[in-house]
Amino acid sequence: MPRISKSSSRNNGLAVVSLMVSALALGACSKEQAQEGEKGRPVLVATVHYQSQSPERSFVGTIRPRIETDMGFRVPGKVAKRLVEVGQIVDVGQPLATLDEVDLKLQAEQAEAEFRAATGVLAQASAAEGRAKELRAKGWSTEAQLDQVKAAGDEARARLNRAERSVELTKNSLSYAQIVADTRGVVTATLIEPGQVVASGQTAIRVARSAEKEAVVAVPETLVAFAKSGQASVTLWSEPNKKYAAKLREIAPTADPATRTYLAKFSLPGADDAVSLGMTATLTLADPATEQVARLPLSALFSQGNGPALYVADAKTGEVSLKPVAVKAYETKDVIITSGVEEGASVVVLGVQKLDPAQKVRVVSSLSF
Repeated sequence: MPRISKSSSRNNGLAVVSLMVSALALGACSKEQAQEGEKGRPVLVATVHYQSQSPERSFVGTIRPRIETDMGFRVPGKVAKRLVEVGQIVDVGQPLATLDEVDLKLQAEQAEAEFRAATGVLAQASAAEGRAKELRAKGWSTEAQLDQVKAAGDEARARLNRAERSVELTKNSLSYAQIVADTRGVVTATLIEPGQVVASGQTAIRVARSAEKEAVVAVPETLVAFAKSGQASVTLWSEPNKKYAAKLREIAPTADPATRTYLAKFSLPGADDAVSLGMTATLTLADPATEQVARLPLSALFSQGNGPALYVADAKTGEVSLKPVAVKAYETKDVIITSGVEEGASVVVLGVQKLDPAQKVRVVSSLSF
């Protein structure tokens, strides 16, 4: 009976073990391949987004009122009360500040007294004129005496007229002792305090009208023509997702000597209460006549001899379909298309030469290693 060595037994055992490990590894690989086949082939996609071919231009600006009025007293005097504060909303006819009315009331009383005196003098002159006419008609007085009486009557009537105007002026002056809001707006500045003596026409309270608001930006000289012809929109920094249509109302005829930019004012006809004065805004200018295009990687383009096309993948069903597209231009790494695929579609950008429309795919948005 032959004798079997221990080394031969050990080698046979190792061979059996290695065969078992290889079988397990092959089984695992087959299982992974089967699972991968069930899930679908992974494909890298990019989302289609159409935008203006000409780049948009954005400027930082501020929200300001179109009309901001410096209001003051029309007569001099001492400030008695200031009835508003900065930031307060005021309505039409609301009092804003008043002056001390003591002197103005005395002037009004003086004018009334002069008016009563002129009324009495006119009555006396009218009576004298009537008697003089009667005497002249009877021949008991001269023509010179009648002319003298008429002149006195004319002077009395002129004095009464002057007294009437004086009464009206003093009444107006008394009403000018109060600043009244002539429109709805917001108080942006108060430049007086009670007890202060002010001159006629001196700025006392600044009111900004809330009806019309505008965005004010500085435009460089190279984009002045674009600002006049472009389509403008405004977004607030506080609400970046909401857009307001804007229209150029005014642009400065000369550049600022320090910044060499032109001050442009864009009206906001659709501004609501969310647009507050002093807010920071972004004004965007776009060319309304420019074509809408989408930029995609050049590797996404595929052609079977019938023109350029793109593979569009459906993330839910895992299906791919070949869509012919219209190409605007070719660049070094990108292709510019104008139509053929919808906005937001997922387009395969790698390995399109190996795709089969009947093959299931699994959409991925980025490569991972």
